[in-house]
Amino acid sequence: MEFAELIKTPRVDNVVLHRPFYPAVEGTLCLTGHHLILSSRQDNTEELWLLHSNIDAIDKRFVGPLGTIIIKCKDFRIIQLDIPGMEECLNIASSIEALSTLDSITLMYPFFYRPMFDVIEDGWHSFLPEQEFELYSSATSEWRLSYVNKEFAVCPSYPPIVIVPRAIEDEALRKVAAFRHGGRFPVLSYYHKKNGMVIMRSGQPLTGTNGRRCKEDEKLINATLRAGKRGYIIDTRPLNVAQQARAKGGGFEQEAHYPQWRRIHKSIERYHILQESLVKLVEACNDQTHNMDRWLSKLEASNWLTHIKEILTTACLVAQCLDREGASILIHGTEGTDSTLQVTSLAQIILEPRSRTIRGFEALIEREWLQAGHPFQQRCAQSAYCNSRQKWESPVFLLFLDCVWQILRQFPCSFEFNENFLIMLFEHAYASQFGTFLGNNESERCKLKLQQKTMSLWSWVNRPSELSKFTNPLFEANNLVIWPSVAPQSLQLWEGIFLRWNRSSRYLDEAYEEMVNIIEYNRALQAKVNILRRQLAELETEDGMQQSP
Repeated sequence: MEFAELIKTPRVDNVVLHRPFYPAVEGTLCLTGHHLILSSRQDNTEELWLLHSNIDAIDKRFVGPLGTIIIKCKDFRIIQLDIPGMEECLNIASSIEALSTLDSITLMYPFFYRPMFDVIEDGWHSFLPEQEFELYSSATSEWRLSYVNKEFAVCPSYPPIVIVPRAIEDEALRKVAAFRHGGRFPVLSYYHKKNGMVIMRSGQPLTGTNGRRCKEDEKLINATLRAGKRGYIIDTRPLNVAQQARAKGGGFEQEAHYPQWRRIHKSIERYHILQESLVKLVEACNDQTHNMDRWLSKLEASNWLTHIKEILTTACLVAQCLDREGASILIHGTEGTDSTLQVTSLAQIILEPRSRTIRGFEALIEREWLQAGHPFQQRCAQSAYCNSRQKWESPVFLLFLDCVWQILRQFPCSFEFNENFLIMLFEHAYASQFGTFLGNNESERCKLKLQQKTMSLWSWVNRPSELSKFTNPLFEANNLVIWPSVAPQSLQLWEGIFLRWNRSSRYLDEAYEEMVNIIEYNRALQAKVNILRRQLAELETEDGMQQSP
């Protein structure tokens, strides 16, 4: 297919652009295969450069010969274009709708993007499973790398290489995979060096109504327990949902077959419930009535902060069981690709100082989201404005980033990255020039040959010029476990995401710049103090030597 077939009117003059915090500007609108571009006629600079994949929905209005297109973006921005001529307006709207909903992944911009920067580091090879395993292998010999899924034959949503107990052979893993939803047998998610306890994740067991069991599965998860120790199975579904799953062939671990494990059910919502929550929240944030009761009731009705609380509470429970009770954990919901990954990731941010650094957090995203099979292509296909709902869109990753922001706000000195880093990840998950978040799992990415045909997001982010934008000036390495408060009073609306197009951040930005200047000035003074102290010590030493007989 040629993009030209979808572009009925490639260029229109005298188009007026309206967008948040900028005066209206008139210019020439151009449509390309991947971008909507508006160039100002005043100073010949590009006023707007918008990826079609960032467009969630459009509305059209007509007043006489003037047409208006309202563009609603996946990053929650709303842009208005006033276009002279009804036919031009209809053609532009038709082209935008077609170009923003392309079915083929290989027609998306990452396959056409060519970087204008020097590639210092190949991000596709920055966080390989073998490298991550080396961090654990120095502390324990009880785990090994398994290549049982090398051809994605055992589990299509797992990576080719996984970490499993050394005592379990690959043949046993194949049997366990047949007993777990989607073939997602229990694998290592995190090893706690302090006490040797672990977090594992998997899909639900396929016990069904007959109470089917798998001795290899029981042996696998028991292999993680120390003598006389118990473990916890955290099921992210309410008990009634887990019981209903048995009628469809799913289920949960029976106490009789897993006597050393205590099962705890938590209630973390998924799918359309989260999507509806996001839609209601964005609608509330865009409400311009300025009525306090209406705002508070709409915010409450969205249930967004309730979802945040449920996820953080479960992550804190996991961290507590691991760190304070010295117990190993197995986490799963139904598939193990959504709420499971939210909990395993957040527990590591609480427990592991490395996950609070920039590279450590990138490794976490790779390991616990991309390689672990979170279906980004499905979940992030649409955002808060699109009317044609599919059943699989859900802001699972955005909720995770929001939870991280809640912890970052409570521990502002413990994270190497700042809020802008989290916002950038949100934006690129929904629309990007990079191939990192394309596809639903490693198997799909391998078939698409993303490593050969697209650029990794990490290749761009980890350049010094970009890293400086995402570095937290308050950061001081903290090797302790951090325990965030999950009390309702401690959780706040993430203004940096949900209100950034509704009210200007100019004064906050100015205050932030002033804070950075103060910190840099303080560091410069501290360096001078250290130099003067050394000089004073040297002078005192010389003076002492001269006075001695």
